[in-house]
Amino acid sequence: MYKDAHAVLDTWLSGVNAGEFEAVIGLYNPRAILLPTFSNKVLADHESIQGYFEQLGRRGSISVELFESTVHSQHYADKIEGVVGVYRWHFGDTDEPADARFTFTADLSQPATILHHHSSVVPGS
Repeated sequence: MYKDAHAVLDTWLSGVNAGEFEAVIGLYNPRAILLPTFSNKVLADHESIQGYFEQLGRRGSISVELFESTVHSQHYADKIEGVVGVYRWHFGDTDEPADARFTFTADLSQPATILHHHSSVVPGS
């Protein structure tokens, strides 16, 4: 279990940066919805979320850099928290990074904690 939504974000970032996509996918609750950065589809099941991360993995090395000064957390209800901010995606197949704003909503009482994740490219970046 996680102490707060920021800890979930840290685990997600570590998993993506290590290329451990199975562990990242395991963070998503079976009922989770992902509005991904690099797709116009709404992903509402583990199979589609897994397919998205597999597609990202084909781009070569991946890293996500968090802009810590942009991170804000919210407490919604007992064990339900959110975290928002901006991160930068780096891919091995391009020199152009992509800045994206994100939101995570997490149920800290669940091992698969992410209920909702939205990430979109920052306009003008």
